[in-house]
Amino acid sequence: MKLIIAILAIATAPVCAQAQQSSTAKLKADAQNVVKIISGDKGKTQTYCQITHLSDQLDETEEKEKAEELSQKITVLAGTLGPEYVALVHSLQDADIDPKSQDAQEIGSILIALDKLCEG
Repeated sequence: MKLIIAILAIATAPVCAQAQQSSTAKLKADAQNVVKIISGDKGKTQTYCQITHLSDQLDETEEKEKAEELSQKITVLAGTLGPEYVALVHSLQDADIDPKSQDAQEIGSILIALDKLCEG
């Protein structure tokens, strides 16, 4: 979940409010689709959990070389989750959403379902 929250951009401009509403609605729908795809496939669920574990390690490492190695592993694994997952990650990186906004909270709550698959 930390990774997804970190991916969300910081602020929105009032001029882009209407475009953002459309964009956030699409992000929410895309997030729901990704959760459905990953949760419905045991192999993809395991891969997602591996990504989560590697992301936690990445957050904790201070070694540049180790961080690059972990980042490369995450990128390779993310590609195996399918084009929908990759597109969602890129969309979240490009999104102009305040992480504290209602929209960001809703997207986060959708994606937390994936993290729950990794518990236990």
